[in-house]
Formats: sequence, structure tokens, C-alpha cells
Amino acid sequence: MAAPLALIAAGGTGGHMFPAQALAELLLERGWRVRLSTDDRGARYAGAFPEAVERQVVTSATTARGGLAGKLSAPFKIAAGVMAARRAFRRDRPTVVIGFGGYPTIPALSAAHLMGLPRMIHEQNGVMGRVNRLFAGHVHRVACGTWPTQLPQGIDGRHVGNPVRGSVLDRAASPYDAPGEGPLRLLVIGGSQGARVLSQVVPAAIAALPQDLRARLHVSHQARPEDADQVTATYAAAGIAAEVQPFFTDVPERIAAAHLVVSRSGASSLADITVIGRPSILIPFAAATGDHQTANAQALAEAGAAHVHPESVLDADSLARDIRAILTDPAQATAMAQAALTLARPDAARRLYDLVEEITR
Repeated sequence: MAAPLALIAAGGTGGHMFPAQALAELLLERGWRVRLSTDDRGARYAGAFPEAVERQVVTSATTARGGLAGKLSAPFKIAAGVMAARRAFRRDRPTVVIGFGGYPTIPALSAAHLMGLPRMIHEQNGVMGRVNRLFAGHVHRVACGTWPTQLPQGIDGRHVGNPVRGSVLDRAASPYDAPGEGPLRLLVIGGSQGARVLSQVVPAAIAALPQDLRARLHVSHQARPEDADQVTATYAAAGIAAEVQPFFTDVPERIAAAHLVVSRSGASSLADITVIGRPSILIPFAAATGDHQTANAQALAEAGAAHVHPESVLDADSLARDIRAILTDPAQATAMAQAALTLARPDAARRLYDLVEEITR
């Protein structure tokens, strides 16, 4: 008898793909077959999924952007995707379909709805995304990563947390080396969308730190390729040792090694930071749908785990002030790291898996 098949559908950003990967890893451990349905952007992250996960790349279409031609053609592309998904499901019927958000999830969730298959969605952010909002009333469970989550009226959500990958769990609650007189490690991470502010204000703030701090700093900075030269030059001019890359494949290791993390407040980034337990300065992406990154950051700010700098008022001086305050106060930095751990949900993947079992019994 063939093992049960879980179809995981996720859009092409790390915020969707990382929790999808975490669930895929656990499903495989429990004896399931797993198929990933994503788009070309998501395929960039799929390489980190276990080899046993089947990959299926679908055409992504949205009516929210792409100009008039894109908006007019999107419904036809979506309809074609739904029909293709139904044909694939008839050949190899999934036991369950789990959507993690993003437009590439539409075909799989639509086909699952039409065929009456067990299905659920996982919303990572404090404000539900467009696609998950569309399907929230047509699935058997709505799992939430951030709590509270703003849900459509009449929809009940289950707070499970945001699943993190095995590479993060391997470093869960790893001991925090409070900043002292030796080297200081600072990690700067952020999503590709609207990341220019992280390439302009953040390096300027770090360069404005006192010389004695700059001399001990080791900065790892994720920057878009088009910004990398500028960021590198800013650090070099300030005499700061820095590694600037468009994408780090070892982010969990770098978080664990960091004295301080400066980050966007995407749900997956916050899940990694809290599970490992590190102090952070968060800069929510101002253009995020429904300002969900501000909602994500709220719990960390209230717990004393993070300082939050809204993008609308972000400036190098205030950011430098907070970086200096944390890196020169071991007691404050340690308290922030401990506060982050109080918000961690290292068992989020298991909680999500429990919901899978509930709807497939």
C-alpha cells in the first residue's frame, strides 16, 4: 500500500517556503510522501527541501499587479492551473492539501476544494494574506503562526506558531554569548522586497558607531545584488569587517553566532530569531500587505525582546543609538535574548502536523 501523499502548496518567498519546508521534513519523518507545488521564485528555495520531496513548478498569476495585460490574462492562467492540478490529483490523489499562502497556492487549493479533499491553510503573519483570506472559509482548518492574527469574520484559527526548519531547531535555545570586550557579531537580514532601506540606513548607522565598537565588529549583511557595492564601500570606509552577500545559505548558524540581529519582521525571520533566542532590532517593511510586519513585531516589542523602528521614521542616528545601547550593555542584551525565547514555538511543526492528522482521520 502506497504511503499517504501530502501536497504542500507555497508561494515563492522565504516567508511561505521556510514553514512549508519544516512541515515537509516532519511529514517525511512520519512516513508520508510529500509533493511541493510552487512557482519559479519558490523553486529557488526548494533546493533546501529534502531530496525525497517531489517538486512541481506551476505558473503563477495574480490580478494584483502586472499591468492591464497581466490582469486580463491572470484569470485564464489561474483556470488553466486549476484544471492541471485536478488532472494531477486524479492520477495521484493527495490525502491532504496544505497551503502556505501566495498566488501559486490557488490551483492546488481550488482543485482540492472542487474534489472534496481534506485541506487546510497556514497563515504566517498577524494579518492574513490575500490568497489565504480567499480560502479561509473553504478549508477544514486555519492554522496561525502569529497570535493574534486578524482573521475574516466568522473564521476560527488555531495558534500553532511558525514552523522552523531542522537547521534552526538544531540551534534552538543555544547559549547566548553576551557582548563583552571581544569581537562583536552583527547580522543584518531582510527580504528582497523594499530592502533598499536596509542597504542605505543600516550601514550608515553602523558606520556612525564609536571607533572602539567599529574596530571589534564583524558584520554579516544580506543586500540585494544592485546594492552590494554601495554597502561594501560604506563598511570599508568605516573600517568595519563585513561580509556582504545577496543570500546566506547558513542564516541559522549566523543568528546563533550573533550578538544582535537587525532584521525585517517577516514571520519566518522572527520564528528563527525567537527559537534560537537572540536580541533584535526590527524594521517592518512599510509596504507589506495590511502592514502585517508591524503586527508581527508587536509581540517581540511588548516582551522586551526587540526594539522596533518603523520605516517611516527610520534614521541612522536613532538606529546607531539602539545598536550601541545593546552592544555595550551585556545585561540588556541577555535579557532581550531570554525574552525572545519566551515567544518561541519550536514545536510549531508538530502542532501543524497534529492538525493534518485531525482532518485526515
